[in-house]
Amino acid sequence: MTLRHEAFLDHVKERGEYGTTEEAERAARVVLALLGAHLVGEVRAQLAARLPDGFALILLNPLQSAEPLPPERFVRATAAWIEGATEQTAAWDVSAVLSTVADAVGDDLLGRILLQLPAGYDLLFGRPQPT
Repeated sequence: MTLRHEAFLDHVKERGEYGTTEEAERAARVVLALLGAHLVGEVRAQLAARLPDGFALILLNPLQSAEPLPPERFVRATAAWIEGATEQTAAWDVSAVLSTVADAVGDDLLGRILLQLPAGYDLLFGRPQPT
């Protein structure tokens, strides 16, 4: 089931404790653009199908990462894309967005997403996996 744009942003705003919907949208756009660059194939398409249209298009942006960034570098890249962000605030942004994504996609698809990413992303999605 696809979340409506407003519902998705409401979840991100609540989890990120943002003061405005615009802050939540900025975080969602950056994090989903970076995530989309790391995913390929059917998994990427299935994730996009579960996101609101505007965010699905951001996720499906044709830019691809040469190789997936480790979680720490993903957070640093997020900080670099958000004006005034630090690694600490970017980690908060990533967590707010990716935990909302995890809720939207369910455990099966999330498991397939995590298989395409380096170890440690389970924590960014707020779903620690047993080691």
